[in-house]
Amino acid sequence: MAQYKAPLRDMQFVLHDMLNIEKHYASIPAFETTDRELVDSVLEAGAQFCENELSPINRSGDEEGCQFNDGEVTTPKGFKEAYKKFVELGFGSLSAPEEHGGQGLPPSLGVVMSEMMGTSNWSWGMYPGLSHGAINTIEAHGTPEQKEVYLTKLISGEWTGTMCLTESHAGSDLGIIRTKAEPQADGSYKITGTKIFISAGEHDMADNIIHIVLARLPDAPKGTKGISLFIVPKFIPDAQGNVGERNAVSCGSIEHKMGIRASATCVMNFDNATGYLIGLPNKGLEAMFTFMNTARIGTAVQGVAHAELSYQGALAYSKERRSMRALSGKKEPDQIADALIYHADVRRMLLTQKAIAEGGRAMIYFASQYADHMTNGIIENDKAKYEHWDDKLGFFTPILKGFLTELGLESANIGMQVFGGHGYIKEHGMEQIARDARIATLYEGTTGIQALDLLGRKVLLQSRGKAVRDFTADVLKFCGRHARDKNLRRYVWDLTKLCAQWNYLTTRIMLMARKDRDIVSAACNDFLMYSGYVTMAYFWALQAAVAYEKLETGGAEQPEFYQAKIQTAEFYFERLLPRAAAYAGSMLSPSKSLMQLDKDAFVFN
Repeated sequence: MAQYKAPLRDMQFVLHDMLNIEKHYASIPAFETTDRELVDSVLEAGAQFCENELSPINRSGDEEGCQFNDGEVTTPKGFKEAYKKFVELGFGSLSAPEEHGGQGLPPSLGVVMSEMMGTSNWSWGMYPGLSHGAINTIEAHGTPEQKEVYLTKLISGEWTGTMCLTESHAGSDLGIIRTKAEPQADGSYKITGTKIFISAGEHDMADNIIHIVLARLPDAPKGTKGISLFIVPKFIPDAQGNVGERNAVSCGSIEHKMGIRASATCVMNFDNATGYLIGLPNKGLEAMFTFMNTARIGTAVQGVAHAELSYQGALAYSKERRSMRALSGKKEPDQIADALIYHADVRRMLLTQKAIAEGGRAMIYFASQYADHMTNGIIENDKAKYEHWDDKLGFFTPILKGFLTELGLESANIGMQVFGGHGYIKEHGMEQIARDARIATLYEGTTGIQALDLLGRKVLLQSRGKAVRDFTADVLKFCGRHARDKNLRRYVWDLTKLCAQWNYLTTRIMLMARKDRDIVSAACNDFLMYSGYVTMAYFWALQAAVAYEKLETGGAEQPEFYQAKIQTAEFYFERLLPRAAAYAGSMLSPSKSLMQLDKDAFVFN
């Protein structure tokens, strides 16, 4: 079983060298005291916790799974103890507001911690991970009283949170949910309905579980415009804010899953449970998107996490396992055969994993800076500032979630390929990574839903192409700065052409949609993947630029580190970026080839 080792050097390269994160923090009043020393200390402490506490219980947690008995869920051995230590070390409160017991550090630093937790043990990370979304939602939309009661305990880790959207008949189409909310004389509501696929909906790791629930008021309009958002605690807090009487909410069962088996995925029953409105009536979906953006960034991290863990395992194995001789001649003549790493096809697989993990990490860390600005907008009570940065993050969210989780799954499958038959055997841990990675492309919106959100909503409907134009303008600024740099010329040339093509494709689809409405759905997956490959290309070019600079001026790392960055960037542009051309070619095909086959003609029995 591969034991996780936090890639601190790469994390620090991205944060400090590429993003100049200290300067970024200094520009935001809420985080201006966050310096490099503090950032690195959090990274080092987080790495120790994840390597020593979470990684050792990853495989055992998968094998044991969660146990369900009469409405109660028991987590695998070691999970409760690890959570207790997590709380004691203060990791759950890193980026939470100080006025409610948090440490007030930037959300982007919390994302880095989430990556380490997720890579070392994704199932375990689901329990505290869901709390972040609940915290953000209550902080952004809750009343002062709700913040006082719930935020303090959620931030301390005494309580955990969930997100309750999905119903058996309503997944991506939330407009048809049936859960009801009946107003009461005391200002509370009675919530009745059943939610499914609720991660961490029931467990034994915290004193209380705070459910964030979508439901309909009696006079609510039909569709998505008639959905409200409620806080529904497992135990109703008493006058002192402590755990009080048991609420009428229970776990009916847990799912038996392909992967993340140590994470309890629950059916939750609300039987006239007491709930409290968050935000305005019938505006719950808007408030929920605060949660969703957070959750989808968190899920995007899973793409990087599984790429990284699979890469670490595959790299170690490729250096130890011997098979045949390298085609270019013996590399280890004193051995019976050469190590796998000397074979070009194995190098292709390893470099693909490395490019995905490190390229994805750069993308996520960059986007998480927008969350810093959003949080600062909340702190300053500046709605316009919050919405500006929320819109910018909203464009990246489907790309990060949809594209990176697909590539994370590809990387996990590659890891099994490097191991060959041994990759299919439990003891090596590679098959678990592949199983765990599979869910990332499904929950928090399937890849298809992310693609439709990107093209249909973010690009065409909300911005009419402006979202693409704005981002490509930033890319072209980079190209302009480095146009005369002989080291970066090939990256600049490719990116310039891709920016022009990306805008052209966007305009063409917009025009085609006037006559062919199905083209948006037909093209959206191709558009998402194309956008992902172009975006990652930009971030690999950024990393290469920094690496060249450090080689010239001197950096904290040895020259070989920076050379490896440059060589991986070259691999990405030569071997992975060409995939974008295929997506560009197919996305402009009319929808006719997809829609002309009669539904009864798909099979003839």
